[in-house]
Amino acid sequence: MFEGDQRFALVVRLPERLRSDLNSLQRLPVPLPNGGYVPLGEVASLNLAPGPNQISRENGKRRLVVSANVKGRDLGGFVTEVQQRIAEQVKLPTGYWLAYGGTFEQLQSATQRLSLLVPITLALIFALLGVAFGSAKDAALIFSGVPLALTGGIVALWLRDIPMSITAGVGFITLSGVAVLTGVVLVSAIRDRLAHGDDIDTAISEGAMLRLRPILMVAMVAALGFLPMALNTGTGAEVQRPLATVVIGGILSSTLLTLLVLPGLYRMAWRRRPELVPATPAPKEIHA
Repeated sequence: MFEGDQRFALVVRLPERLRSDLNSLQRLPVPLPNGGYVPLGEVASLNLAPGPNQISRENGKRRLVVSANVKGRDLGGFVTEVQQRIAEQVKLPTGYWLAYGGTFEQLQSATQRLSLLVPITLALIFALLGVAFGSAKDAALIFSGVPLALTGGIVALWLRDIPMSITAGVGFITLSGVAVLTGVVLVSAIRDRLAHGDDIDTAISEGAMLRLRPILMVAMVAALGFLPMALNTGTGAEVQRPLATVVIGGILSSTLLTLLVLPGLYRMAWRRRPELVPATPAPKEIHA
């Protein structure tokens, strides 16, 4: 009936009542190249079967989207478990592949950016400390408050059963700045006492007592300021709670450990030759 490999497209607009009538569909006339017609039932087998109501394509290939809302657990852990179970229980036919997108794709992108920004931020903080104090040793001593703060943030997340997320990562960056601030206040006071001629033990004890109130005030203001966010249960709580929890837990741990650990570390670092401690530059007087 057809010569060679000739293909054609048949486009017919049918009323709704005829779309499920196989007898009517089989009688549809199909035009032939020579001008004649043939019933559709002579060249095709028709049957009713379920099918997609929409065919989506991406890069010229068909795409089927399966979406789900994750609640009560972290998105990364959920997708990891899904990938593991699919690998164990599902065998994809030839030509099929899986890709995970949506919020998980944004999570992966943000994680990659944070893995680059966090080391750069910490390196800049250390460099600025070294420039401000003129000593890499003092910069390292102040920087020791960062891991102490991070430990408190991790413990706080664990106690509240909050998974690690991008907002928690932002909270760790914020926490690093606050932890460094308390270390700067304490080390500056110790250096000032050494500059006035005190011995290393007296300088450490006097400096710690002198800066105890400012350090506690900074910690209390920051912790109380984030407390409403940590207890929030309304709109946006899934974003606010991890950040606030990390900051509050890290501030509490860094403050306590800075007041207890940093003086001991400073004494261990400078007890042999405290006279080598660089002098803190005095503020310049401005005459009007």
